[in-house]
Amino acid sequence: MSTRKINLDVDNSLNSLTTTYAGEFAGDYIAAALLSGATISNGGITVKPNIKYKEVIKKVASSGIVADATCDFSLTADALTLTERILQPEEFQVNLQLCKKDYRNDWEAIAMGISAYDNMPPKFSDFLISHVAAKVAEKTEETIWGGANGNAGEFDGFVTLFGADSDVVDVTAGTVTAANVIAELGKVVDAIPSKIYGKEDLFIYIPQNVAKAYVRALGGFGASGLGANGVNAQGTQWWNNGALSFDGVNLFVAPGLASNKMVCAQKSNLYFGTGLLSDHAEVRLIDTSETLGDQNVRIIMRFTSGVQYGIGSEVVLYS
Repeated sequence: MSTRKINLDVDNSLNSLTTTYAGEFAGDYIAAALLSGATISNGGITVKPNIKYKEVIKKVASSGIVADATCDFSLTADALTLTERILQPEEFQVNLQLCKKDYRNDWEAIAMGISAYDNMPPKFSDFLISHVAAKVAEKTEETIWGGANGNAGEFDGFVTLFGADSDVVDVTAGTVTAANVIAELGKVVDAIPSKIYGKEDLFIYIPQNVAKAYVRALGGFGASGLGANGVNAQGTQWWNNGALSFDGVNLFVAPGLASNKMVCAQKSNLYFGTGLLSDHAEVRLIDTSETLGDQNVRIIMRFTSGVQYGIGSEVVLYS
């Protein structure tokens, strides 16, 4: 039986935390902050990780490219349509001040292996960055879907962008409950353009309240014709955060999506962009005990992020 010895020098670890990461060296920390939200980490949208300034999203649509054979070359007019949109991540920053003693006990427990978070960074400075990164991830998840450029610290999210595009297929939303969730999801499916229905990467993105209502309906607790005992007479006990689908379309639970809103689109039509290797990326810890004689640490993050989509006519917005 092997014994693991842990050398823990708390005092040295808490002294002089000042650290700076810039450009590509900040990439790992920025990635943890931006890419660990549920929509991105669970593979719900396409990520463009190294956009320096902006990137052109090109989507090609085709129609009527097959014609009767002749001896001549006869160009098929308007057979291919190229759609271009610009994905230009915006610059954001985080400026926080944390007191060392407020986080010291948690970090000591983690470093000594008596916490559920044994895989957390052993260095106190990395622990603080991870704490802030988790908060940034939560905010990014919300902004991806419901963000509005006019709000501080936000870019235009998908719901905002789709709402401004007349090509997007609109479905009027209602308050979703276990009693009507089957009918409301049916409205979304009925609105899906036939050319994308059945595509492998097609999802209906749903908020948590719709997911709960759907599980409850399948458990027999909604007026959906499943009977009092639900699927396999198990009530809601059959579901343990596994995959859900409706009418052959996979459901994707997006915590950042506001209640009673849904989006149906292909993953390959939705993009999140950032610049992990950009010169704009920066993570800095400033230990003010060295200059001010206090026990505070200032954390500075600078990063870019934004979303964009390809073809509006291949998106359904329930809002």
